[in-house]
Amino acid sequence: MQTTLLLDMVADAAPDRLALGRRAEGISFDELRRRARAGANWLLQHAGETVAFVGLNGPSLPVAIFASGLIARSFAPLNYRLPDADLARLLARTAPSVAIVDDDMLRRLTAPEGVTVVARSAFDAACLDEALRDAEPPSADPDIAVLLFTSGTTGEPKAAILRHANLGAYVISTVEFLGADEDEAALVSVPPYHIAGISAVLTGVYAGRRIVHLPAFTPGAWVDLAAAEQITHAMLVPTMLGRILDVLEKTGEWLPALRALSYGGGRMPLPVIERALELLPHVDFVNAYGLTETSSTIAVLGPDDHRAAIASDDPAVRHRLASVGRPLPSVELEIRGPDGEVLPPGQHGEIYVRGEQVSGEYTHRKAVRDDGWFPTNDGGSMDEAGYLFVEGRLDDVIVRGGENISPGEIEDVLRQHPAVGDVAVLGLPDVQWGEQVAAVIVADGARPTPDELAAFVRERLRSTKTPEVWEFREALPYNDTGKLLRRQLRAELAKPLAPA
Repeated sequence: MQTTLLLDMVADAAPDRLALGRRAEGISFDELRRRARAGANWLLQHAGETVAFVGLNGPSLPVAIFASGLIARSFAPLNYRLPDADLARLLARTAPSVAIVDDDMLRRLTAPEGVTVVARSAFDAACLDEALRDAEPPSADPDIAVLLFTSGTTGEPKAAILRHANLGAYVISTVEFLGADEDEAALVSVPPYHIAGISAVLTGVYAGRRIVHLPAFTPGAWVDLAAAEQITHAMLVPTMLGRILDVLEKTGEWLPALRALSYGGGRMPLPVIERALELLPHVDFVNAYGLTETSSTIAVLGPDDHRAAIASDDPAVRHRLASVGRPLPSVELEIRGPDGEVLPPGQHGEIYVRGEQVSGEYTHRKAVRDDGWFPTNDGGSMDEAGYLFVEGRLDDVIVRGGENISPGEIEDVLRQHPAVGDVAVLGLPDVQWGEQVAAVIVADGARPTPDELAAFVRERLRSTKTPEVWEFREALPYNDTGKLLRRQLRAELAKPLAPA
């Protein structure tokens, strides 16, 4: 299914329902379609095969997504937070293209060869041009819908290809057509260049739910906008949720209109989600696990799972709060060993997934197998009930003396210590063992000693998993989508450390 058809279906069935923006000034689904049509006609006046987007969240984003689809051009939102030189390199990789750029970001860019740079204000004005709005764009047969560049935390960003068929399959299998009530509104604060930002537009439109964009996230602005616009649904990364909870506790705001809050994009510390469940008992929490290459979510820990886990005295049930739930019915998911063999419950290996929403494709290579299975490079395991536990990137696994050690397992233990506010565990080169285990700690209150923390870990895990190197920081480095920058930490810790 073409993504543009999602908009057509809703605009035909509920043309006057609000689609984008605040209640006082929002635009309808019919207006969204008319703007997308005008935008498509205007973009046709500029050569290129791709529409790049460099800018903040806002109504222009959905319009540009659908306008690109109408004229069979792939849509490539770029990370505007990159240094200028890195952003210029990414933009050059979209050529031949036309780039819609926020007006205040134009000074950062010199158009590379094959790229036409246009101001966002010019695109927005064209979308209101009556002549362009009335003209039907020439028919096209779109294939590639979106190009998303990976975060680049482990090297040069890869350009992941998501075809209309992948995104359409994800939306149709996970969302009920016009299933949202007319008063529902989703607050989108993840950046445009993240898969969650793209899927939020497509699923919100197909459900008929009003989308409210927060251009740049701060916890205070998020809470204020959620309260003012009676937001009912939202998606966050774990680092955002913790900061929002701080604001709620400080202000006493409890967001009575909020019904559902999904989170993903990084490992959720158990104390944060436990605190959220206590502070917002009226909210349905969903942990959504997915990848760019899978068009977003492939496994879900639903509201009932959260409540059952938090209320249970059974350690196995309680532990499910640390899982990402069960695979979606529309995908197949397996845990496989190093030789590709399917592993039984409880065994640790690589997560493989297959389904129509799975692309597993990049501009330079195809990672999906001929039989449709995509090796995610995420380590994990499943319990007897089918709950999936994600242990992080296999690239991050520590190999000490021939033993594979999961950083996430050690981090989960350390987070149970009352003096640990945040933690990152990683491997450092070691002459004798190959790698040694290092832990970077953000203290919560008084700083614990390395000996105290080592004893805490040793009581719960084998001695080989106890960190040998300890570093204390004021904060850990995360990118804006909530992923820990282990590569950066590893480079910093490889330098001689001062005594703890």
